[in-house]
Amino acid sequence: MRSWCQLIPRAGALCRPTTPLPTTNLLTQSWLRHFSASKQQNAVSQPMGNLERRIADIPLERFRNFCIVAHVDHGKSTLSDRLLELTGTIAPGGNKQILDKLDVERERGITVKAQTCSMLYNYKGQDYLLHLVDTPGHVDFRAEVSRSYASCGGALLLVDASQGIQAQTVANFYLAFAQGLRLVPIVNKIDLPSADVGRALEQMKDTFELDPASAVSVSARTGLNVEAILPAVIEQVPPPLGDHLKPLKLLLVDSWYSNYKGVILLVRIFDGQIKAGDHITSFATGLRYIVGEVGIMYPNQTPQKSLRAGQVGYIFFNPGMKRSQEAKVGDTYTTVGAEKLVEPLPGFEEPKAMVFVAAFPVDQSDYAHIEDSINQITLNDRSVTLQKESSQALGAGWRLGFLGTLHCSVFEDRLRQEHGASLLITPPTVPFKVIWKDGREETISNPAEFPDDEAGRGGPSGAYLELQEPYVSVTITLPEEYLGKVIELCEGNRGEQKELSFFTATQVILKYELPLAQLVDDFFGKLKSTTKGYASLDYEESDWRKSNIIKLQLLVNKEPVDAVARVVHYSQAERLGRQWVTKFREHVDRQMYEVVIQATAGRRIVARETIKPFRKDVLSKLHASDISRRRKLLEKQKEGRKKLKAVGNISIDQKAFQGFLAK
Repeated sequence: MRSWCQLIPRAGALCRPTTPLPTTNLLTQSWLRHFSASKQQNAVSQPMGNLERRIADIPLERFRNFCIVAHVDHGKSTLSDRLLELTGTIAPGGNKQILDKLDVERERGITVKAQTCSMLYNYKGQDYLLHLVDTPGHVDFRAEVSRSYASCGGALLLVDASQGIQAQTVANFYLAFAQGLRLVPIVNKIDLPSADVGRALEQMKDTFELDPASAVSVSARTGLNVEAILPAVIEQVPPPLGDHLKPLKLLLVDSWYSNYKGVILLVRIFDGQIKAGDHITSFATGLRYIVGEVGIMYPNQTPQKSLRAGQVGYIFFNPGMKRSQEAKVGDTYTTVGAEKLVEPLPGFEEPKAMVFVAAFPVDQSDYAHIEDSINQITLNDRSVTLQKESSQALGAGWRLGFLGTLHCSVFEDRLRQEHGASLLITPPTVPFKVIWKDGREETISNPAEFPDDEAGRGGPSGAYLELQEPYVSVTITLPEEYLGKVIELCEGNRGEQKELSFFTATQVILKYELPLAQLVDDFFGKLKSTTKGYASLDYEESDWRKSNIIKLQLLVNKEPVDAVARVVHYSQAERLGRQWVTKFREHVDRQMYEVVIQATAGRRIVARETIKPFRKDVLSKLHASDISRRRKLLEKQKEGRKKLKAVGNISIDQKAFQGFLAK
């Protein structure tokens, strides 16, 4: 049989059957050796960039790590933009709020996730490496602020000149003070007509004992006097401690997920240095990784040859870290083999979910798509807890746990905007604690699992001794003229007053202890409307307290609607029950027979609404008939209704539940 080379003359001329070909294996090995050798040669010969050279020449004494903290909407992100422009990190007049990466952050004008950036600044003829962290201002994201403090040696405490010190300013001050950070007071928005710089400085002195002489007055919007901030940072904030000659010790400050690189870690180097190719290990998980790339945020990811003690930068691995659960924030990493030489850092306390909602797809055919969307968002937001749930009325869904109501609202907005998800969200609930007679303590976050009244106090063995609900310590700052209305609001929400103090002649700090269930029930919205937007609120966890709470349920023809169950205080059960049945009746269509809507608190029915059935007028054909004839026809119709009710069932359209749960 002739070979194909001989059949085709031109191709045959090129073939040499007598010459033995090298095997595929040898070819592959030869190519790999050539490729790896050329790669190493390129890595060695690659010239050091101008940015990298400038950073390499800066000693540790000229590093400054600082963050900006303030109450929400006091101008942190705008000030960050001005500082980045001043140092030449970004071009002036570009996009606003360059460090706010999420669409929902730009749309709402708030910061949700702390963002970082490195800057080079020449002061008195010497280069300084400055590391800036822009933090969220809302209380729901306080964990982001406390993490940022761990990578910083100081903080810019920003105060709005027109509003003065507010609740979150106070909370951030005490948080920074406990961490031992050096605070640089900044008064912002001095260009506003309502600005009162003298009052803001006086409040800082009286409340925080900060020297007004060290404060810098600026307008971040116009850039007025912003150039005075960085010299103040260099003079007042101490350089970070560390030694690049010691074994590697780095702290994991934050992480996010990339589809191409896997989990990317934001780290603060305390000792030693790290470069691509290093083998490092985690103290928390014991897993080992090979570093693929290191770099700084400038303001986007900028690769560097190495990171050394005092720097804050990013690293990712090759092969990449695929599971974001492996990146435990607050974990310590070191070089493989140096585990016994390095003492792990204390780390952070993981934030606990305090507000729970149930989420259901409007269309059940979208379940798989929405589940993928939720999983994608939770890759970058591990503070969200996720558990599958099902409801007879609304189908399959999820129970989600959040740090607060704003956190929940932002998550919902991201699902709608970034993934096009259409969801039904139940009203927020909080966890409760059940202490059983056998000594067990159980925390329940789903109202459907709350013990029924039959298992209550004095019931059979295994019944509970008491029920407890979480309380929070609330700090409210407000103008004096609204004091009476705010006290009335707090007392109406089962609050206990702890402290009332004036920190200026017209500004009041009010401290209350409130049940968390009342706080998540739009307490902040009610406070804003009561004070025309002038009050500010901050809260922190307090403790668990014994409470007279009960499960409120909605029944349709004596069948419970599980998705609508809620745990409330006994004193509020009747009022809420009446609201529920009235609202639900508006969304239910008339049926062929009577629909009974009830609200039950334990075994007691607290409210009822009845929707009358469609009814044929069987007496229309009778004119001057006898009463017995009329009664006979009505009784016959009644018997027919009983038969229909025995074999039929009420069909409540899902739109009724959607309308009821809609805000």
